[in-house]
Amino acid sequence: GAGGVWYLVLTEVFGALPIVRYGNEAQKEKYLPKIAKGELEFCMALTEPDAGTNTLAIKTRAVKDGDEWVINGNKIWISGVDRAKGMLLVARTTPLEEAPKKSLGLSLFLVDLPNKAVKWNPIPKHGINFSKSCEVSINDLRVGEDAILGEKDLGWYLLLDVLNPERMSACAGAIGGATLAIRKAVEYSKQRKVFADPIGSYQGLQFPIAEAFAGLKCAELMMFKAAWLYDTKFKSEDLKDPRKRFELAPVFKEIGDCSNLAKVVAVENALKAVYWAMQTFGGYGYAKEYDVERWWREVNLLRLAPVTQQMALNYIAEHILGMPRSYRTGYE
Repeated sequence: GAGGVWYLVLTEVFGALPIVRYGNEAQKEKYLPKIAKGELEFCMALTEPDAGTNTLAIKTRAVKDGDEWVINGNKIWISGVDRAKGMLLVARTTPLEEAPKKSLGLSLFLVDLPNKAVKWNPIPKHGINFSKSCEVSINDLRVGEDAILGEKDLGWYLLLDVLNPERMSACAGAIGGATLAIRKAVEYSKQRKVFADPIGSYQGLQFPIAEAFAGLKCAELMMFKAAWLYDTKFKSEDLKDPRKRFELAPVFKEIGDCSNLAKVVAVENALKAVYWAMQTFGGYGYAKEYDVERWWREVNLLRLAPVTQQMALNYIAEHILGMPRSYRTGYE
């Protein structure tokens, strides 16, 4: 029951899938066999101290110097960098004020680790301590032109694709951890008697647990739909043709729709599930001897990551329901 199970698929989400979909043959030959053999773990360096949801505010800068790119910047909350041998690094190759369009100017780089130009420090956390989350400093990192994944300055559009599987993975973590919490709560509720009857016979306990379980099952179906769309609706080679990428825009949107819907419903019901599991166990639910308090800590992270519930709801309101945007980006 690990609410942060998506931490265990960092390599697949941030390494294998982006390289399969956007990498050239040399990049595929270099990385994919090692990933398949379990010899290479990946992380992604995206979030910065002043650029979380507002990705376009990224300040990490890549400047061309002859045949190389020199990269400088700071990242935060980078998971798995302590053990990774590869990093998908997001940096700005064209300054925001010079970009012909505000969504242009970001590029993705494949970086081999360890590298003396990349230093990290772990951040003490409330939970999910089986995987470190770190602040990362990048100082005069030099990489070749062949390190760019996809096309220069089009990294934002690649990220829109890369981040959907991350949200699906977060759904899986929420659903799996919460389902275990429900199962354990149900087992305990059948055994624990208060007065004459087991507490599981009381509707005050049955109904919220049943509601959470129903919501998790609905979220699971939406998650599977998102994954099915991602796997079947286009081929990797289609993404290399700009015309086909334009034609596939509705498919990308549908994947984003399903991913955000699944994330919101999964997390809300997972939070309800672990809350009522703790209520069911009573004082024991607060004791570290049992896992209930750990499930509560881990699932609560999903309110914030990999996207906040509020931003996922903003997406649903604006892009699915067609309501006016509720916030200003500052890039208009």
